[in-house]
Amino acid sequence: MEFSAQQIAALVNGEIEGDESATVNNLSKIEEGKPKTLSFLGNPKYEHFIYDTAASIVIVYKNFVAHKPLKNSLTLIRVDDPRESFAKLLAMYDQIKNNKVGIEQPSYISNSAKLGSSCYIGAFVYLGDKVSVGNNVKIFPNTVIGDNCTIGDNTIIYGGVKIYADTKIGKECTIHAGVVLGADGFGFTPNTENNYHKVPQIGNVIIEDNVEIGANTCVDRATLGSTIIRRGVKLDNLIQVAHNCEIGENTVIAGCVALAGSVKIGKNCLIGGQVGIAGHITIADGVKIAAQSGIGKSVEQENDVLQGSPAFSVGDYRRSYVLFRSLPKLNDKMNEILKKLNP
Repeated sequence: MEFSAQQIAALVNGEIEGDESATVNNLSKIEEGKPKTLSFLGNPKYEHFIYDTAASIVIVYKNFVAHKPLKNSLTLIRVDDPRESFAKLLAMYDQIKNNKVGIEQPSYISNSAKLGSSCYIGAFVYLGDKVSVGNNVKIFPNTVIGDNCTIGDNTIIYGGVKIYADTKIGKECTIHAGVVLGADGFGFTPNTENNYHKVPQIGNVIIEDNVEIGANTCVDRATLGSTIIRRGVKLDNLIQVAHNCEIGENTVIAGCVALAGSVKIGKNCLIGGQVGIAGHITIADGVKIAAQSGIGKSVEQENDVLQGSPAFSVGDYRRSYVLFRSLPKLNDKMNEILKKLNP
């Protein structure tokens, strides 16, 4: 599909400088711009690319001032925030790209399952008994959805996702390829002979509205009750969320993080990659945890910033790190002093 500068400007409330009839049919980075593509300039460090870019249309700040001549073929759209405007256009482009409808064959849909309007069910999808699928839901090929699951309107589930029975997914969610929702929590108990017996996991998983879950992330079902991912949470790829965890609204977690059982994370938290969080602890609202940190006890202070393993206040960590790096030199000096004292 082609869009004109006039159409794009209307979508992002922008002001056109150049050819209103200029058209684009794709998107590009400004340093890799090609004819008939749309790009943006949001970082001054990339300004030098705008003078040579082959892109047809570039979104810029309203107060952008060119310090060199621009190509005559280049049309600018001036907006308050180029990043925000371009992100809006990306979302629309993605929606158009994934705007499939209909039921592909072969697929299996239980007679008791209910589908909303304008759904897409890809080939080799399995929908179990009493599954409820909302309007405009997209379920891509090779996905399995177990009995009694609910999927809200406008949710996208990409290929190869496995959703166990009784899982509840809200509206406007995105579940990427390879995600597993509702597998058994890691519950075993030893007997007198130190053999481990499985503890049945009879709870479920609840995913609230506007949640995004990255590829190959696993969210385990609760032993009793629910494992809950609250509204607006964003989970990266390869994350483990154990049974009975709860992640608060708008918390963002980077890749390879592992949450042990019954962890409660507050809202608006930011957790870096490869963080490990021990079981049965609570993280307060607004807490930030640096990558590769280990959290072994509850964090009660809101908006705290932590780093290290075991983690502690980031300011103390940085001061301590200076000493860590100096330890070899201090050790050498100490050995010199000992040699002088004991010749």
